[in-house]
Amino acid sequence: MTMLQVYGVQIPCKAILFDKDGTLLEFLQLWGPWAETLLSQLQSRMNELGASFTVEREHVLGTIHNAEGHIVGYDPQGPLAIATVDECTGLLAGQLYAAGIPWNEAITTIRQFSSEAMKSVRERKSAEPMPGLLAFLQSCRAADIPLAVVTSDSTAAAETHLDWMGIRSFFTSIVGCDRVTQGKPDREAALLACRELHIDPAEAVVIGDSNGDMQMGRHAEVSYTLGYCPQLDQGSHLVDAHAIVRHYNEISVII
Repeated sequence: MTMLQVYGVQIPCKAILFDKDGTLLEFLQLWGPWAETLLSQLQSRMNELGASFTVEREHVLGTIHNAEGHIVGYDPQGPLAIATVDECTGLLAGQLYAAGIPWNEAITTIRQFSSEAMKSVRERKSAEPMPGLLAFLQSCRAADIPLAVVTSDSTAAAETHLDWMGIRSFFTSIVGCDRVTQGKPDREAALLACRELHIDPAEAVVIGDSNGDMQMGRHAEVSYTLGYCPQLDQGSHLVDAHAIVRHYNEISVII
């Protein structure tokens, strides 16, 4: 039986289900510019309407801004970190609706803003693997551990981002929000990934940076939920994790 070793604890592991943003790739590098562009476009439209946000700008998507207004951080329990693109669209459209724009027009406007923001993301292709990830994926491959990605992003976007990082070939199953009825923290996506990997959920390990990932794993009754949180001063939000790691070199594969 292949095992993962974390802080001296050995965990039976026949498969690993990874979250994508903030777990496989640097979250802000990819999504920071998207959110910044989107909020700026929304702010301009609100100014034209003579309106203001119903909450502080930072609270619209759960972002942290510096003095110049650039996004430098995010709330790991906020919408930007956890919500699907459609859910974020709804949140932002709600601001326009509160400013007097009909709902259908508000949704259409935000979708256009998002599409424009995504163009610049695709041009930059700013997806960088987390430190130590590639070596860990290689050790999983050497041990014949099948891997899946379970994400709140769309399946197509996940495929694209994995391609940008050159790691698509490591993953047998990609489950995006468009492939399930109930997203995280529901267990549906985890169960689908396990079926595609041909393993029992009780033999799988979930690795993710949000507590929604941990809850999904618990609901699916996986063997272990492993929180990933590189920031030393954070991680308290991962209340449903069995353990928390700061770097992939803290996880060893034992055959």
